[in-house]
Amino acid sequence: MATSPLAVLLLGTCDTKLEELLFLREQILQANSQIRVILIDAGRHEVKNDAIIISRTELVSRYGSNTPLTTIDGLPRGELMEFMSGCAAKAIKELLSRGDIHGVVSAGGSGATSLASAAMREALPVGFPKLIVSTVASGDTGPYVGETDITMMYSVVDVAGLNEVLRDILTNAGAAIAAMAHSYVARQRQILQQHDAADGVPSKRRIGITMFGVTTPAVDAVRRHLESSYPDISLEIFVFHATGHGGRAMERLIREGRLDAVLDLTTTEIADHVTGGVMSAGPDRLAAAAQAGIPYIVSLGATDMTNFGPIATVPEKYKHRKLYKHNSVVTLMRSSAEEGTQIGRHISEKLRLAKDTSMVQLWIPRGGVSMISTPGGPFEDQEADAALFGAVRERLEGSGIEVIEDERDINDGGFARDIAEALAKLMGLEGQRA
Repeated sequence: MATSPLAVLLLGTCDTKLEELLFLREQILQANSQIRVILIDAGRHEVKNDAIIISRTELVSRYGSNTPLTTIDGLPRGELMEFMSGCAAKAIKELLSRGDIHGVVSAGGSGATSLASAAMREALPVGFPKLIVSTVASGDTGPYVGETDITMMYSVVDVAGLNEVLRDILTNAGAAIAAMAHSYVARQRQILQQHDAADGVPSKRRIGITMFGVTTPAVDAVRRHLESSYPDISLEIFVFHATGHGGRAMERLIREGRLDAVLDLTTTEIADHVTGGVMSAGPDRLAAAAQAGIPYIVSLGATDMTNFGPIATVPEKYKHRKLYKHNSVVTLMRSSAEEGTQIGRHISEKLRLAKDTSMVQLWIPRGGVSMISTPGGPFEDQEADAALFGAVRERLEGSGIEVIEDERDINDGGFARDIAEALAKLMGLEGQRA
């Protein structure tokens, strides 16, 4: 629980946005007179103002790894923004570790947004209040938000001089971050009280499950089974949409120690990584749970497909492939036998790095890895399935990781029940059934 007075960190480039940042600062103070605002200047040029708590020079000298200011002054704009973002992230981490801040807010254009968002992603956990008023908030915010919960507010006009519109928006932003910070402190106090009441024993067992549209019946069945079979255990289930950002978000929570077990039922993001689809979670997907040593069951849900946008956006080299219109904005491509081999190998190699292989299982639903790859379905392809399953068996042989082959499809109710029970057993929940 925070012990310091309520405080919001305001991050910005004071050499270009001082007037706007000072107005935002004033709105935060008006929203809650008990809040302290810590203004950090991450600009290129030094600015003197009594409201600045950590100046540009102080930020670099304390958090810049002894990099001379003369070196910083000569950096190109992009490199400067990256450097100052790194310094800001270190400052935020330090303040957070001491309980000295309870929310972070920023305002600016694309450069300032890039700087602030990178610092927030690096330094702040999911659930901590973070808000950016930005000129780019109405476009593709994925590169800024990533797998975190950054709230972005569109500035409508440029953050370049105060006017009626921008004043209204910055006023809203000030009120929003003040309320978010107040709520955050109240939640932290409640969590601490619950923790003390439970004598330090976690009150909930937290399970992450990955889902896609074509594996939804399985995930719903798993969730219902666990919740109904273990009512005396406080299970909290987090379902992540395996869209790239969803997989990364789950892995971030794992690294933050906020998941106790994972049923990675839907590993479709690996297919997109292998083929260049639009929903890849990157090359390190699957690593977090394996390396954390927590109960981890993996299946092959939706690895029969790569995701693209509208059919016109499918790359020319894939135009001849088996394509399926999922909806007006999503086109699916059936994984080939060669791609299935690559997918299977990638999954297996990641799992072989597990901290404790006895806590990892891989389940193969031979009857179909999605609702459209079952017999008679549009993505039925026994050759591709055989290549995928064979690659998994081959690469996990001798690894200590148990491979369970099941003749049912992934959405079969019995398969869902059995894989849920397998996870419960790894979690040590057996004997506590309803």
